[in-house]
Amino acid sequence: MNAKVWLVGAGPGDPELLTLKAVKALKQAEIVMIDDLVNPAVLEHCPGARIVSVGKRGGCRSTPQTFIHRLMLRYARQGKCVVRLKGGDPCIFGRGSEEADWLYAHGIEVELVNGITAGLAGATNCGIPLTLRGIARGVSLITAHTQDDSSLNWHALAQSGTTLVIYMGVAKLADIQAGLLAAGMSGEMPVAMIENASLPEQRECRSSLATMQDDAAAFALKSPAILVIGEVARASSEVGLPQLLHA
Repeated sequence: MNAKVWLVGAGPGDPELLTLKAVKALKQAEIVMIDDLVNPAVLEHCPGARIVSVGKRGGCRSTPQTFIHRLMLRYARQGKCVVRLKGGDPCIFGRGSEEADWLYAHGIEVELVNGITAGLAGATNCGIPLTLRGIARGVSLITAHTQDDSSLNWHALAQSGTTLVIYMGVAKLADIQAGLLAAGMSGEMPVAMIENASLPEQRECRSSLATMQDDAAAFALKSPAILVIGEVARASSEVGLPQLLHA
């Protein structure tokens, strides 16, 4: 058997959003290396696998990436079917490409399996379309946490005409707000802050760019959460698309 690692997206949390291809990989798995944000309910698809926790979460003790690389390589070289199970999609702020490149360089076959990302699932659950003809011509997926702590190009983002979906932004609310306001975005721009996307405990706080910090504090917003900034965030879970189309 050729050494192989599956890099699998487990989706945003709702186990029913797991893809059929992800289920197929899990059923074959002998080793499952699981991230903190993966819903344990998806493990029902791999009852015979050894589960190895390799969690990485901002502000908490995390498993070093170099250790994760070496562990995947060790198990693959033992001939094990290895699944690296990640929250959301492995190639959207999931380091999937980085891990795939490292494994390829060490002679290991890799297969990437997409998962639904939290920004999409959370917005949909709140009745928010991330793109909408005549209102939002695209969507920008952004991380507020950069490896070198560099500032984002807020001017380009503010002028893009796209819906901004910001991951890992709870601790950076002040920077996000200041950057977009300084770049010329209206303080009245709608903002949706969505905590625990797709899970039963999902919560949402509707706000505006000018008041998002105060509203988030009053709401006691916590990670994991995503921010949706744009005109589409005027939509509500009760009214959704018709509200925007006929506004």
